[in-house]
Amino acid sequence: MMTFHAIRLTPGEDLKQSLKHHIQSLGIQAGAILTGIGSLQKLALRLANQEAHQLYEGKFEIISLAGTLGTEGMHLHLAVADTVGNVTGGHLVEGCIIYTTAEIVIAAFPQYRFARELDEATGYQELKIYPLP
Repeated sequence: MMTFHAIRLTPGEDLKQSLKHHIQSLGIQAGAILTGIGSLQKLALRLANQEAHQLYEGKFEIISLAGTLGTEGMHLHLAVADTVGNVTGGHLVEGCIIYTTAEIVIAAFPQYRFARELDEATGYQELKIYPLP
């Protein structure tokens, strides 16, 4: 059985920190972003195959927010468009500050627990799915 949660983030909130807070307060052990749209005034992304993240200032439309999440961690990707329609995206990191709004719908899967565990093959913390009794 799946449950759904809709949240709205307001100006000045950090997108990733706020999502972590909501996931913790809702007790979501396994979930996925169904949709995420809105706007940012600051953007922080870790681009593909890069160690450090990039910071941008300006106005950005959130085109898509996608990923898995739970109380044990999250893996989220973000795509945004700037004021002339150029699109960029990458791994969501802290530092994405809401401009006017972020409207996010989350699907929660109470029959599972998502964990992030080191995968020896990749060297990264990867998704591990545990069924719950």
